[in-house]
Amino acid sequence: MKRFRALFAVILVIAMVSSLFIACKRDPKETDGPTTGGETTGGETTGGETTGGETTGGETTGGETVAPEDIKQFSMFLAVPGTEVPDNNRVMQKIAEKTGAWAKVSWLTGQTADERIGVMIAGGDYPDFIDGSTGTPALVEAGALIAIDEHWDKYPNIKNYLSEADWNKVRKDDGHIYYIPQFGIIQGKDMATTHWDMGFWIQKDVLIWANYPDIRTLEQYFDLISDYLAAHPETDDGQATVGFTMSTEDWRYFGIENPPLFLLGYPNDGACIINPDTVTAEDYNTHPMAKEYYKIMNDAFNRNLVHPETYTMSYDQYISLLSTGRVLGTSDQMWNFNTANEALVSQGKVGKTYVPLPLTFDGTTPDKWHSPSALDVSNGLGISISCKDVDGALKFIDDLLSPEIMVLRKWGEEGVDYMVGDDGVFYRTPEQRANADNQDWVTQNLVTGAYAYFPSFEGLLADGINATDPKAQPNEFYETLYDVEKQLLDGYGYKTFLDFLNTDHLNEPWYPMWSYTNTWTNDTDYGLARNKITELKHKYLPQIMMCPSSEFDARWDEYQEVYRNEVDIDAYLDELTAEARRRAGME
Repeated sequence: MKRFRALFAVILVIAMVSSLFIACKRDPKETDGPTTGGETTGGETTGGETTGGETTGGETTGGETVAPEDIKQFSMFLAVPGTEVPDNNRVMQKIAEKTGAWAKVSWLTGQTADERIGVMIAGGDYPDFIDGSTGTPALVEAGALIAIDEHWDKYPNIKNYLSEADWNKVRKDDGHIYYIPQFGIIQGKDMATTHWDMGFWIQKDVLIWANYPDIRTLEQYFDLISDYLAAHPETDDGQATVGFTMSTEDWRYFGIENPPLFLLGYPNDGACIINPDTVTAEDYNTHPMAKEYYKIMNDAFNRNLVHPETYTMSYDQYISLLSTGRVLGTSDQMWNFNTANEALVSQGKVGKTYVPLPLTFDGTTPDKWHSPSALDVSNGLGISISCKDVDGALKFIDDLLSPEIMVLRKWGEEGVDYMVGDDGVFYRTPEQRANADNQDWVTQNLVTGAYAYFPSFEGLLADGINATDPKAQPNEFYETLYDVEKQLLDGYGYKTFLDFLNTDHLNEPWYPMWSYTNTWTNDTDYGLARNKITELKHKYLPQIMMCPSSEFDARWDEYQEVYRNEVDIDAYLDELTAEARRRAGME
């Protein structure tokens, strides 16, 4: 992780833009409105983010409501792209009425997470709530976050959100906890029906057209794309069909970085391979089969199966391209491109959405693209030192974790967004399902996106009956499918989309190793080694994947030589081995 970008340059930027914000400061008593119209807790705005103010009291989740004038507003910044929701979002209003608070959420635009967090740190002014993504270690190091564990005795939903053992994984060297992980926290049992992580993805229509083929190697994958592309040079609406593209910008270069790891049959440790027999970290970047992966990708590029701008386009351009429905395949994390899936569904192009395939190098090694949920201790939601109402902010998080509010966050309002049967099982009417698939409607009415980065549970609701995710509800899952999806699953004899992958394995105690490397800074030799690895991958691998076939071997050899000479790989692997063994209870 980078702690800071060029500090002098950042200070100059702040000096230039601060004059623009002076004219935009608002009166602390001015309201741009919680959806219920009450007084906000926000003070002055700095760069579009309120810094918090005095609370005005009054909160409850027991069925009572809070007077509009007593509702508190908090500011929240998430260092990931997202969709702004209107202040009068219906469920946001309902939650505000019940909890006495709401959050004005802003998202990352036009910068990387590290850049945006660096600007905040240099300015010393923060929103009330913040998730810094890859910039989280810098926030902790800069002292920008409060120690949550010093306050949580009054907030049992927070304190009991994780076990003591798991909270200890989040603690820093000073013994304190500065942020709350939001994802992978299973309540009851895992109810997942969809793979949300890394994979090689193919459009549903392609598999149906090919009569449900068994695709298990990367060569078979690109042959399928080639065959479909030859038969369908244009889409039904007259667009040129694209064989393949993937996300390659900045930290989102998942299809460039670590597919060799998965194709070898290992799970998503990200930073390395852990040999399960010796619990020793190994470098997949120099593994003989890594060259094989990039050779296959180079061949696909030279066969014109890969969009020519794949390695130069921005993330937004990538999402826009996928959203047209003309790209047959991608390699990515589902959560990174799901907005394109949602756009396709809204356009009625459900057959152009994607499913993952169980690819490995030899086609016989069991794949481990999907892993059971695991705690990510590298980042989470923090409360900043700029927040003037820490107790109010903690109370809001505590309320959001309550059973009543969790239902509102995940399902919406009873009778409006879902119904309840006599047996207590939630279900949706056809109209309610259609609403949930309409992203414009969701933006106006639900908080499944807006409040997604507050801590929450996966699996089951507190009632032990209903799934937290409506589309994972057993009685709802098949009913929510479109005809083309039912056709696909029935053709393969599958029950859910997870059946496309191997799910018959447990996480090793060290998994995932990326949750450790994401906490590294440049203060260590192994942190510097990690940054050098990232730098060299960004510099060399796109060139290797695009170059003429005749140049591939020479370019690969050059990359490997530079890698061996410039990366302190011993420091890197030794630290990962030590951490894996610590997690395994060996040291």
